[in-house]
Amino acid sequence: MSGLWPRRPRLVAGNWKMHGTPQENAALAGQIAALVQPGPRAELAICPPFTGLHGVVERLRGTGIHVGAQNMHPEPKGAFTGEVAGTMLVALGCRFAIVGHSERRHLMGETDAQVAAKLRAALRDGLTPIVCVGETLDAREGGRTAEVLVTQTRAAFEGLDVSDARRCVVAYEPVWAIGTGKVATPAQAREAHAIIRETLNRVVGSGAGADLAILYGGSVKADNAAELFAEEEIDGALVGGASLEAASFWRIAAAAQVPR
Repeated sequence: MSGLWPRRPRLVAGNWKMHGTPQENAALAGQIAALVQPGPRAELAICPPFTGLHGVVERLRGTGIHVGAQNMHPEPKGAFTGEVAGTMLVALGCRFAIVGHSERRHLMGETDAQVAAKLRAALRDGLTPIVCVGETLDAREGGRTAEVLVTQTRAAFEGLDVSDARRCVVAYEPVWAIGTGKVATPAQAREAHAIIRETLNRVVGSGAGADLAILYGGSVKADNAAELFAEEEIDGALVGGASLEAASFWRIAAAAQVPR
């Protein structure tokens, strides 16, 4: 990350999930690139489906917009049918890899241990992991938000040295807000981000919590982005559905551009 901002870099990443053909992905990437204004700005990343990675990398070459994958396998190679290794992603031109997204945790049964392994594999292979943590609606209503965030953050980062931890990005994504239209209030997001930072300080040490960019992810849209980004604890966003339309994604990215 380029460190354009006074304290921590800002990043806005679009997670396109399972949407679009390779041709549609490349076309959308081109539309986004055409909207990007010159000058200092938040870092931008696009995470298309695996099938769209090559075309998006080619379309974004030279634009300064990074490309990331939505998942990766922790092993560098082997008999893992249907999986993709970090070395393959780097060879394609990827900079980021999302690990531990809530849909993988809750729909595919991905465990904290698997997320931790993928985080380390991403670092090993030269990728910046975007490590997702977040609570379900039941956990929030049951007063267990802090417990979940501490458990997931500790499991992912425990044992990492400070230099490796600082190469990561964290995304707080309240599961109850993903694709539902519900958005954590700025106060709820601020509290959750603070819990994550405090946990990083305890688990990793050396002020790691103050150094890592922590993104908010949960129904981020053009009309709520500025309010979220005004919070000191929020360093950007992991954007789902709103990143599938070029103008809305750029409006979100533009809201993150003002240095704090």
